[in-house]
Amino acid sequence: MRRIAALIHKYKHAWLLLYACIYLPWFCYLERTVTGNYHVMHAALDDLIPFCEYFIVPYLLWFLYVGAAIFYFLFTSREDYYKLCAFLFSGMTISLIICTFFRNGTDLRPVVDPDKNVFCALVSLIHRADTSTNVFPSIHVYNSIGVHLAVSHSERLRRRPAIRLGSGILMVLICLSTVFLKQHSVIDLIGAVILAYIMCGIIYGYSWSAQDKKITQKALG
Repeated sequence: MRRIAALIHKYKHAWLLLYACIYLPWFCYLERTVTGNYHVMHAALDDLIPFCEYFIVPYLLWFLYVGAAIFYFLFTSREDYYKLCAFLFSGMTISLIICTFFRNGTDLRPVVDPDKNVFCALVSLIHRADTSTNVFPSIHVYNSIGVHLAVSHSERLRRRPAIRLGSGILMVLICLSTVFLKQHSVIDLIGAVILAYIMCGIIYGYSWSAQDKKITQKALG
C-alpha cells in the first residue's frame, strides 16, 4: 500500500488527464447536434488535392503519437508534461468553443470502396465513426504541432536527434493526411497552424532565444 501511495503521490499531476471528462462529452454533443445548417469549409485548393487512402496510416498514428507523448512526459518531465497539456487542452477547448458558436463542416469526402484495399477499408471505418462536421480548426493538425513542439523543447530529447527528426516527419505527414484523406479543408489546416503559433508563444514564451526560435520555426515548418 505504501508503494501504491508513493506512486500516486509521485504522479499526482496525472489529474490533468481528467480533461477528457470535459472534452469528450462536449465533442460528442457537437457531433450529435451539428448535423445540418453549418458553414461548409471549402477552398479552391482543396479541389486540386487528390484523395489518397494511404495517408490513413499517419492519420491513425496520430492517436499513438499524441498518447505516447503525453505519457512519456508524464513519467519523465513534469514541466514538459504541464506545458504539453496546457498547449493541447487550451487549443482543444478553443476549438470546441469555435465549433459551438460557428457550426462548420466539410463537403470533401469522396465515396470510398472499402473492398478496394485495407487502406480504403480503414478510411471507410473512420467515415462511419467520425462525422464531417466540427472540423475547424483541425485538432489533428493542432495536436501534432503541439507534440512536436514539446519534443523539440525537451532537454532530455535534445540528445535524441533521431527521435526529434522522426517526430517532425510524422507531424508533417499527419498534417498532410488531413487534407489528402479529405477529412479537412486546407482552411482547417491553416486555422490550426495559426492557433498553434499563438499558443506556442503563450505556453513557451514570446521572448525566445535564437535556439528556441530555430526550434519553433522548424517545428511549424
